[in-house]
Amino acid sequence: MTTSRSDEKTRQERFPWERSKYHTDYNAVLAHYKVVSCLEHAKGDSLLDLACGDGLMTAMFAEHFHRIVGVDASGDHIAEARRRLPAARFFESLIEDFEIDEKFDAVLLLDILEHVIDPVAVLKKAAGFLVSGGTLIAHVPNAVAINRRLAVLMGTLTSCHELSPFDINVAGHRRTYEMETLISDVKAAGLKVTATGGVFYKMLSTPQMDWFLKNGLWEEGGFGWGRVGEEKSKDWKAEFCRACYELGKQQPNDCNIIFVCATHS
Repeated sequence: MTTSRSDEKTRQERFPWERSKYHTDYNAVLAHYKVVSCLEHAKGDSLLDLACGDGLMTAMFAEHFHRIVGVDASGDHIAEARRRLPAARFFESLIEDFEIDEKFDAVLLLDILEHVIDPVAVLKKAAGFLVSGGTLIAHVPNAVAINRRLAVLMGTLTSCHELSPFDINVAGHRRTYEMETLISDVKAAGLKVTATGGVFYKMLSTPQMDWFLKNGLWEEGGFGWGRVGEEKSKDWKAEFCRACYELGKQQPNDCNIIFVCATHS
């Protein structure tokens, strides 16, 4: 059955997930390192964020780009994004329907390809907004992340590619990705892959990671992560998160997020 554009917009609007409302500690950390990762590859003054959601990461990017445009299908998300970042320009639209007479140095598709009807068509559409030599960056959740492989061995997932009720009903996922399938979609869109990688080595589920960040033994002397007898105390929670990012760069296929950077062929 074919889904009309109006039906698809209504579908995307009904999913309640937002980075700033679910598993807030972990999603704030992950958002920070997703931005850090993008900034290692995206250059220039202008940025197009497809889809921007509630603008949490868009606002982080605003410190690094002179011109920012955000697009999202949800009116509620766009309203929140405008509140966060009034200096930017935001549009309520499906990516497939979006039009603007402007090209951008960087175009981001962060955690959106798993949601859309036709990811190759969305990649082609997004690439059309790139300046010559510009960079498109696509992030997707990694189906074979270490926490998901553990869950299969434990029996809480039947396979790494199983979509949970949360994935389907709250986040609105349609599909899963591994690096090979992400690269395949990017190439099918006629783009040249310039870099690949992973963001954040995640050994626990998202709710468990969130609980751990809130309640973990981070203080020195508690025989948790902190070292006893350090002359100068450290923020061990921050050090743990930084280490998960750095380890993830070494082992991208184990990460929570995988990504591809691409440009016009």
